[in-house]
Amino acid sequence: MQSSNRDILRLAIPSILANITIPLVGIVDTAIVGHLSDAAAIGGIAIGTMLFDLLYWNFGFLRVGTSGLTAQAYGKGERLKVKGERVPPECRKILTQSITIALIAALAIWAIQWLFVTAVLAVVPCSAEVAAVARDYFFVRIWAAPATLMLFTFKGWFIGMQDTKSPMAVDILVNVVNMAASYYLAVYTPLGVVGVAHGTLIAQYSGLTLAIGILCIKYGIIHIGLKEIIAAMRWNEVKRLMSLSGNLVIRSLCFMVVYVGYTSLASQYGDTELAVSSIMMKLFMFFSFFVDGFAYAGEALVGKAFGEVKDERLKVKGIDDVVRHLFMWAIGVGAVFSLIYGVLGRANIEMMTSDETVIEAAMQYIGWLIAMPLISALAFMWDGVYIGATAGKQIRNAMIWAAVGFVAGYLLTYRWLGAQALYIGYFAHLIARSVYLSVEWKKVVIYSY
Repeated sequence: MQSSNRDILRLAIPSILANITIPLVGIVDTAIVGHLSDAAAIGGIAIGTMLFDLLYWNFGFLRVGTSGLTAQAYGKGERLKVKGERVPPECRKILTQSITIALIAALAIWAIQWLFVTAVLAVVPCSAEVAAVARDYFFVRIWAAPATLMLFTFKGWFIGMQDTKSPMAVDILVNVVNMAASYYLAVYTPLGVVGVAHGTLIAQYSGLTLAIGILCIKYGIIHIGLKEIIAAMRWNEVKRLMSLSGNLVIRSLCFMVVYVGYTSLASQYGDTELAVSSIMMKLFMFFSFFVDGFAYAGEALVGKAFGEVKDERLKVKGIDDVVRHLFMWAIGVGAVFSLIYGVLGRANIEMMTSDETVIEAAMQYIGWLIAMPLISALAFMWDGVYIGATAGKQIRNAMIWAAVGFVAGYLLTYRWLGAQALYIGYFAHLIARSVYLSVEWKKVVIYSY
């Protein structure tokens, strides 16, 4: 038990430290633009950021799929390890496949960039001034596409290799460079607010440079040749990654139904309710930065357990042991945050806004905020476990049911409960995920042999 907990903390803590730097970037970017320009510029940067959220969300499989497959290959490689071998051949092949797909995807994004931004801005209601800033921001930051997508790959691969310190170092560098470069370029150069996009561009390639350096120095992978790429990308070699990726893309689309739907529906209840829903989601996401660290540990350890033990009885025992300890940590983190939100709920809301109308409106939903960490900890932790098991079908189906739960929960209650129905729908999606994945877990373990 001590060994399992030690391994979990060794993997989780670096991910948590990296995650908590993420909100700082958005805060600094907003502060820079807010002090340099007007509301149109703030709105333009917000719309530009949303464009990239829509674009990159669908490529999350580059991190998630790579993580699970690499963890299993790592576990198998440890069992069959050749003396002096730093990276099992299967792990190297998965890295080659994922990097190649990332670069192809980046070229495709570059090819459709004008059509994409034109189509999205045609359906997003905003002024001409806001749209102009959003376009300027987008057409600068889009040149970071190869770096951004390759960083997805590297993060997933490092986690699969039981290494969360390397992605922590990369994430922290990216976030620090982003803040510093964006501030300098926006404030001290003629670029103005678009300097924020240039800062992000520099940060992404800085992170990619560090990731490649780690790959060379720590893992001894100096060069990936054309013949190696061609061999790795043959269909019989890459079909497992592509099959898993297809399921993960559907999962991402279902996530968008929930999270975009949540914000869109909240906007129909007026500015105050929209502000409240935004604050609630930010507080919830702050909690997720902590539990996600344990989910990443789950990806690494569960995947390794699936690959490293050949004997069926020992494998089941080892996997069950890892999963049990992971859930103990996840529930513990959820309980701590539920307590914090219960005791300091109003204070947390007041940190987000000084508008008394918004604060009083938000207090009507404090019960949801208190309950959310405990309920969502289960769903988040199961995601990490299933990613490690590379159970793409179940991951996909869970989010399909979750999206159905969100829509049904809202539609069945909004006529009587108004904006409260948003939170009923959101909780319904979390419960649907948790219940489905709990029921399916034993089948995943049994059918893996």
